[in-house]
Amino acid sequence: MKNTALKGGILVALGASSYGMLTTFVKMAYEEGFTTYEVTFAQLLIGFLGLTVLNLFYKGKKREHSIPTSRKSVLKLILAGSSLGLTSIFYYLAVQYITVSIGIVLLMQSVWMGVALDAIIHKEKPTPLKVLAVFIILAGTLLATNVLFERFELDIRGIMFGLLAAASYTITIYSSNTVSTELPSLVRSKWMMLGGLIIVSVITLPTLIQEFNLEIFYVWGPILALFGTILPPLFLTTGMPKLNVGIGVIITSIELPVAVCMAYLLLNEVVTLPQWLGIILILFSIVVMNLKTAKKAL
Repeated sequence: MKNTALKGGILVALGASSYGMLTTFVKMAYEEGFTTYEVTFAQLLIGFLGLTVLNLFYKGKKREHSIPTSRKSVLKLILAGSSLGLTSIFYYLAVQYITVSIGIVLLMQSVWMGVALDAIIHKEKPTPLKVLAVFIILAGTLLATNVLFERFELDIRGIMFGLLAAASYTITIYSSNTVSTELPSLVRSKWMMLGGLIIVSVITLPTLIQEFNLEIFYVWGPILALFGTILPPLFLTTGMPKLNVGIGVIITSIELPVAVCMAYLLLNEVVTLPQWLGIILILFSIVVMNLKTAKKAL
């Protein structure tokens, strides 16, 4: 049992770390002249094709026990996947105007947004522990964005796109946990990715038709698809079932320090002590919020 949990924890950590690395690669693609629309479209298209191939292998191995996929379930997943595409566009637009370190902190606002969404949908007041965690996140955000200690102006466009990314990411997480859950995770990931690709295509193609650098498909596209749309679902859907939900959520928060460290190492972004303290506070709040659930597994 312990070995199973350990393997699950490692897989979940690898999946979250893959997401954490992603934005640094996006920034590096920007430095080579690729646009947000080129990056997003290439990532989701290659990612969808990759997941389609993986689904073919999955069906071959699980043919005897496969659950039939209804048209209604597919349509629900495609619709739910639109939030995934919007998350990518908003997030990648955000890091055009702000650093990766601040961008990932804004994306992590999805934690308290998730608490608010859950309270609205289920019409239940959040527990005092969750309320405390939300205030800790907000305090950590003030530190992590460095607005209290440095005299500089954050680009409002980056802040707005970052918060929009967090909001759409919240919907993506909710949809992932509630829509057509009777289907295998890999199948659900494929159809949600198609939904994301459709909404991204609608937004980006009018611009890409006029000017599109095809080099993105063999320079950064495969890397972004691998770390953003192929590896994370594989690692997370394999590792999460081996863990208690609370522990799983806590482990996924490794995405935050991985993103900051990658930006520091590869982009030479400066991360100050107050920012690190803010990041630690946000991580602590995630632990606090899920501690009760995690204890049940110990």
